[in-house]
Amino acid sequence: MQNIIIASTSTIHGSGYLEYILEDLETLYKNAKTILFIPYARPSGISHNEYTEIASNAFAKINKHIIGIHTQTNPIEAIEQAEAIFVGGGNTFVLINQLHKSQLITPLRAAILNGTPYLGTSAGSNICGLNIKTTNDMPIVYPPSYTALALVPFNINPHYLDPDTNSKHKGETRETRIKEFHKFNTQPVIGLREGSWLDVKGDSIILKGPLTARVFEYNKPPYETEPNTELNHLK
Repeated sequence: MQNIIIASTSTIHGSGYLEYILEDLETLYKNAKTILFIPYARPSGISHNEYTEIASNAFAKINKHIIGIHTQTNPIEAIEQAEAIFVGGGNTFVLINQLHKSQLITPLRAAILNGTPYLGTSAGSNICGLNIKTTNDMPIVYPPSYTALALVPFNINPHYLDPDTNSKHKGETRETRIKEFHKFNTQPVIGLREGSWLDVKGDSIILKGPLTARVFEYNKPPYETEPNTELNHLK
């Protein structure tokens, strides 16, 4: 049975790394002593070791030990034997590129579907959708495929921002870009605001956190979904 948290971000304003969600992570990872961390997204271009240290410091607060997948001789075997998995944020194209080139998409998906607890933040959340075409990131590398883990039957737009009516910027809003996406694609898109996450237990998908989410369905007006709402109907 799937046991997943798909979080918009790892850090909210005024909070430390993962601090706002640590209580829920204690529950998610309650049966795991060690967590396999996949640092491939490399935020700001930091090294895998630097990123793993950041994650280690956060999870030490709930007495969990982090193992960076980049330190493992056999990454596929590491995923298959993992007690729990965390994929952090950064650049989604860099992340999916490494996952595809290392042939990790299939074993990672299989492990999660088989019940290995999983946390994804930002880029790690983007890869939970059907593909990564609704990421906000620049395509700084060219991955073999945009296909993602398809753990939920829709796409995700982490860090969703509402239009700022006071801004003089005349570029596209997030809503405009997602509407452009729907000119060529039909799957729903969930705009996850900062501090929000999806709690996935088996076939149940529930919006958590203090804020509503913006839902975009093909050929329908976008609408708001309240916290604690089931999103299973989106396909």
